[in-house]
Amino acid sequence: MAKPGITETPSINIIGAGTVIEGDIKSEGDIRVDGTLNGCLITKGKLVLGTTGMVEGEITCQNGDISGIITGKIKVAELLSLKATSKLSGDIITNKLSIEPGANFVGSCAMAGTAPTINISNGPGGESEKSEKAAAY
Repeated sequence: MAKPGITETPSINIIGAGTVIEGDIKSEGDIRVDGTLNGCLITKGKLVLGTTGMVEGEITCQNGDISGIITGKIKVAELLSLKATSKLSGDIITNKLSIEPGANFVGSCAMAGTAPTINISNGPGGESEKSEKAAAY
């Protein structure tokens, strides 16, 4: 619990290599996945998917730094970075996209005004129609 007048920062969550999670994850803070997630992931923070990380399901996050494997749709409110070791099979909705040489992407990409606002209280998908930032475009 934070002291009066001090804002508490969201925690960093880690799913370690060798860990397998079946089900959905909702988080207020950043999350790093080095293991396997079969389900939806919704975070108001940054998603870091390590080289050993795998996600099969829908992802919604503020920023994404992807080095592992994703099978499914990913919605990113700000910047999605696909590193050289990443493999993404599915659709991307983002405001900004960075793809390193060597990254593997099969799917479609929608940008700018379609980027989501992250809302943890919603069900799977957890986003509104448009983000305030993207609405300015």
